[in-house]
Amino acid sequence: MSIVIDSNLEYLQRRLNISSVKFNEEYANLSVEEIIEAEAASGNQEAIKLANELLNNVNLVIKLFNLSDSNNKYEILREMTAQQLQLFLPQMEEKDLVQGLYYFSEDKLMTMLEDVPPEQLVKVVFEMFSKEEVVQLLPDEQLDKFLTSTEIDKNKILKHMQSIPEEYLIQVLENVTGQTPESQKSFDLVNQIGDLGPLEFVDVLKSLQPTQKQQLVLSLGKEHPEWFQLFDANAYTDMIQTNKQKPDMVKSMAVLEQEELINMTEELPNDLLSVVITQIDTEKFAEILMDRMPEFIAEFLLK
Repeated sequence: MSIVIDSNLEYLQRRLNISSVKFNEEYANLSVEEIIEAEAASGNQEAIKLANELLNNVNLVIKLFNLSDSNNKYEILREMTAQQLQLFLPQMEEKDLVQGLYYFSEDKLMTMLEDVPPEQLVKVVFEMFSKEEVVQLLPDEQLDKFLTSTEIDKNKILKHMQSIPEEYLIQVLENVTGQTPESQKSFDLVNQIGDLGPLEFVDVLKSLQPTQKQQLVLSLGKEHPEWFQLFDANAYTDMIQTNKQKPDMVKSMAVLEQEELINMTEELPNDLLSVVITQIDTEKFAEILMDRMPEFIAEFLLK
């Protein structure tokens, strides 16, 4: 590991009482940690004291290793294990975690999105599509799954079926029962559908024209937005991947909760995960390094 910090070498020279001659002849091309290590090994008490102080003084750590420079953060991070790197993620801003998602392929993004809780998946979907667009883009089998779900009260369906034109209700009743309804009024037609047995009722719903299914699903979904969680996750991800580009996908995933963003980011290989973490607030970075990994600093300086 090598972090060269020219702007702070003068401070280091004064702090360790190193003569200009020695500094220029022996340490001109060394990094901060190499100079401290060499001086501590030679018995310089100030170097030993400084090494200990680096475990307790946040501002000193930031100043001495110039951690405001993301390149220096990266040099430290690239020496860490995946487990050590993951300690930084909960302290990162969500916008920086989202940027890390660009390192994944579209296929991988969709695979991970399918694993988030349904309510969060739906939030992402509605960042990209309106309810009307969602219903139009879902395959017929998904509309059938929605309408026949045990989660939806039959009376709710019957209530919203009253908005379907009578001619379509007559048609599905004839198809299912084989008989022409006596009354052609919407109210009577819906009541007759409601009186059908469970299997025939399901047949009526599945026999509706695609446009009528969409209208019925949309009407129910607007009244109960939580029911949009009833669709299969892969139906949503297929919709996204077919109709949206990667930047739209990533931008919309910003509505995910931090925990889910962290779970996704953790799947990056260490080198890319390190790049993402360089965006963390510098003071938080130093604090985590000191509080959670003091042994790492010690090894880093005096190995």
